[in-house]
Amino acid sequence: MLDLVIDARQASISSGFDVRRILPFRQRRMVGPFVFMDHAGPVNLQPEQMTNMDVLPHPHIGLSTVSYLFGGQVTHRDSLGVQQIIRPGEVNWMTAGSGIAHSERFEDPATLAGGQLEMIQTWVALPEADEETAPAFTNYQPHELPVFTDTGVWMRLIAGDAFGLRNDVRTHSPLFYLHVVLQPGARFGMPQGHKERGAYVAKGSVEVAGHVYTAGQLLVFTPGVDPIILAREASTLMLLGGEPLGERFIWWNFVSSRRERIDQAKADWEAGRILLPPNDNAEFVPLPQDKSRPAGSGGAQPQPQALS
Repeated sequence: MLDLVIDARQASISSGFDVRRILPFRQRRMVGPFVFMDHAGPVNLQPEQMTNMDVLPHPHIGLSTVSYLFGGQVTHRDSLGVQQIIRPGEVNWMTAGSGIAHSERFEDPATLAGGQLEMIQTWVALPEADEETAPAFTNYQPHELPVFTDTGVWMRLIAGDAFGLRNDVRTHSPLFYLHVVLQPGARFGMPQGHKERGAYVAKGSVEVAGHVYTAGQLLVFTPGVDPIILAREASTLMLLGGEPLGERFIWWNFVSSRRERIDQAKADWEAGRILLPPNDNAEFVPLPQDKSRPAGSGGAQPQPQALS
């Protein structure tokens, strides 16, 4: 029924901002094309702490970053010149491809001090044929993301296809990504037609085959099984997965099917060949001094500069 249960670990993405990191994990580097997952918040900070939270401009290659908020707001700026505030129910989908830099700024003191900021950040690896695609960014509004409701069940399709739902979020490989809210006692299944599938418990607790799983756990299901998820209390799940893409090498914020491409990305960032956001270029994150080789699908490496 379950291949693995992954417990979130604490990770720091800036001097004042800790998150729960779910992927990559040493025993399971990817679920479908999803190679990275962070859960941030709820954040409740005093005003003097807020300036430390911002994630300064940093680079990516070979992936798409996907930002989704439960509460609060975040300002995205990137080297394409995009400036976009993302709010709950929207999706920021940024494809790094051949190389992009961006920042995440937390510029609304009310949401931070009020404990409203909470978000999920994932990275989706690109197929080999698309790893060098031109960088792109799209914000998708809630009305573009179909919602389904049933007794005790609410769900929004963030990307891909599942349960007969589809949307126009541009992906590069077969996948699904869903935000699901269950009321106590509700029963729910996993979408079929995808080889690898996982369910992250963001809030609450659920029961699967007589075992209880709680917030901060990612359940990775055995291919071909059809599990029933029972909500033990009001619960929020993020369902994700799709077709596997093969091994990926990860170093810091760089993902590629080729080690030498990551070495090139390191050199490009140090030399300034990956441009900074034109409206956020006064500071940036330097290349980490860790000179280790890229690790296969998420081994030891400098901490990624997520969110996004």
